[in-house]
Amino acid sequence: MSNTHTSPGLWALAWRRLRGDKIAMFSLAVVGAFFLLVLASASGLVASSWEDEVAVSYAPPTFVGADADNGADGAIPHAMPDGVGAPTPVNVLDPLADDIAELRAQMGGSPSASVDMYGVTDPLADDLTALRASMGKSKKVITHKAATLPFGADKWGHDILEKTIKGGETSIVVGLVAALLAVVLGTLFGAVSGYFGGKIDDFFNWFYSIFTSIPSILMILTVAAVLQQKGVLTIVLILGLTGWTGPYRLIRAEYIKHKAREYVMAADAIGASHWRKMFSHIFPNVSHVALVQMSILVVGFIKAEVILSFLGFGVPVGTVSWGSMLNEAQNELILGKWWQLTAAATAMAILVTAFSLFTDALRDALDPKVK
Repeated sequence: MSNTHTSPGLWALAWRRLRGDKIAMFSLAVVGAFFLLVLASASGLVASSWEDEVAVSYAPPTFVGADADNGADGAIPHAMPDGVGAPTPVNVLDPLADDIAELRAQMGGSPSASVDMYGVTDPLADDLTALRASMGKSKKVITHKAATLPFGADKWGHDILEKTIKGGETSIVVGLVAALLAVVLGTLFGAVSGYFGGKIDDFFNWFYSIFTSIPSILMILTVAAVLQQKGVLTIVLILGLTGWTGPYRLIRAEYIKHKAREYVMAADAIGASHWRKMFSHIFPNVSHVALVQMSILVVGFIKAEVILSFLGFGVPVGTVSWGSMLNEAQNELILGKWWQLTAAATAMAILVTAFSLFTDALRDALDPKVK
């Protein structure tokens, strides 16, 4: 009985090389931990209450200690007159809601009345009611605010650690989706251009030359100004529509090289269509190039989202990302509050460094010229 030996494929060899690289495996573990945090944050398992005001304004990290201006229990240490009890709990969403309701009750109306004492209808009553209902949040009562937190708090008393995790969800999702869009566009354009050649290739090369002749940051800001509407989807479109040039150039070169190979000629001999030869025969042999390009673009797009949010072209108000945290931190540094800047910058630096190291190792592992 003869034993047949099957040679491992490209992906099996790549995984074997990666397992032998300790730095690559450690980087992969770090990247995987960040992705698990993103999934946990998106599902509400962690950082779901990052908007809660759990501490006093600018509460320092625990290892720094409470400010001298704050009391030991985190309350603001103003002396209360004799006979005056503890402050009444405040409605976080609408501090005046209780006073307005009590005033309307004294006037003989219902707490939700939309007509004032002069018989004039409040034109914003219905809108305010609908807005409060759409927020879907119950009335919150502040009973205690911490003087310190493990990683500090921002101006509104939000936990910096939970805010950093929630901001990472936005930045990482934007980087992944935008990189996927850019690689899909670059692969499609490069495949069509490299396979067909001729005037089609000239058209895509002309289009590519226009995009690459303009500095990338200027192109990003131009598309951002045209789209105008702020939002996560807008940022994804901005980065995806401006980042396809790198994958296009490499995929086009691969298709030019592979379209003359014997296996493509054999597929042509059996009557395979152009699209079948392009994506069923050639693409599996060049997919490692697209994968490496995507891993490179994820790193670049995470940094680009941070820059856009820092400049005011990024996420809208009410959405947190590492870029918006750095935007807030520039004003906090003047007051000596450095912990939000440190948290966001450290998280981004760890992820970007780990992803870059893993990308370099993946590129070497998938390169067939590397033995």
